[in-house]
Amino acid sequence: MSLQHLADKLAITELLYRYAELVDSGDFDGVGELLGRSRFGGPSSGSVEGRHLIASTFARTTRRFPDHGNTPRTRHLVLNPIVELDGDTGHARSTFCVVQQTDTVPLQPIVVGRYADSFARDANGWYFTERVVDVQMVGNVSDHLNISL
Repeated sequence: MSLQHLADKLAITELLYRYAELVDSGDFDGVGELLGRSRFGGPSSGSVEGRHLIASTFARTTRRFPDHGNTPRTRHLVLNPIVELDGDTGHARSTFCVVQQTDTVPLQPIVVGRYADSFARDANGWYFTERVVDVQMVGNVSDHLNISL
């Protein structure tokens, strides 16, 4: 395995982690920018495309707490990423677990599932082309979402 191959896998893995960091910080415009060249959605929820629509979807569906830095008070843990490359395209599979603690919800896992991601590379580097979120287990999301799952 070449150093470039390893560097490409690391760059894609960092995109996975950047998404979690942006969501947890409540930076939904940043999420829109990160995913702006992709299709985002789930197997049963449909999908959206474009940075503005993705950002507004997060802003509409995810609760933020102004008294805690306008964040969702979550930690999105991205686990076991498997990255496969084919030239200037790539795919990744990973598991996610979202934990949350608020004034009314004790620290606990609230959502668990899988990400299936596709990527492409251009002169500026790697970027998402698709993120499919497969929610597999749902706990108490009453302080996380403004919608029902």
